[in-house]
Amino acid sequence: MSELLPPVTAPAGERLPFILQRLRQAHPDAHCALNYDNPLQLLVATILSAQCTDERVNQVTPVLFARYPDASALAAANRAALEEVVRSTGFYRQKARYIQETAHLLVTQHGEQVPDEMAALLMLPGVARKTANVVLGEIYGKAEGVVVDTHVKRLSQRLGLTTATTPEKIEQDLMALLPRSAWIEISHLLIFHGRRICAARRPDCAHCPLLALCPAGAANTTPPAP
Repeated sequence: MSELLPPVTAPAGERLPFILQRLRQAHPDAHCALNYDNPLQLLVATILSAQCTDERVNQVTPVLFARYPDASALAAANRAALEEVVRSTGFYRQKARYIQETAHLLVTQHGEQVPDEMAALLMLPGVARKTANVVLGEIYGKAEGVVVDTHVKRLSQRLGLTTATTPEKIEQDLMALLPRSAWIEISHLLIFHGRRICAARRPDCAHCPLLALCPAGAANTTPPAP
């Protein structure tokens, strides 16, 4: 017997449990794609990931962390040398400044430890809610919000989960729709689905397990001739 799904025109709250279930089935390996060995490395990698692919960041961070293994080393780094290491991630001058200023605050105010509270993380240079949510969810298992990157933004809009355009409002909409227990998981699932199926330019709607639940997919797919 086929699964009885709500119509694609149903409110987001009715469709979302089925969307979540199908995403879990399609991407059981969904996880944070940034490579890291400790909280500082994840914090720095997430700062570098702004306007940059995780793949590129993962190419840069082994060299970065070998040269600057802790917050003290990053804080004391030569700025020009630090910029050169992170150059290929884009906006490298700004990112190097953020990383060095953040490292300085970790050394002087946090005993070189990455904070485990949203308010403290948001006081660090270069750290907005996306980065803070990544660190809190991955390192400390704290669901304080939903990570909204370009994939989460695109898929949330296409799936009709939000009509908002800013990451902050999209996050609030997703938090209102989802149980807190799914706040961390939903980002991994949507990111993996965005990379594998629902690409920005050419979404593979014909092979998408969410097609029957997706307003954008329904609008873009021509039904077969009778």
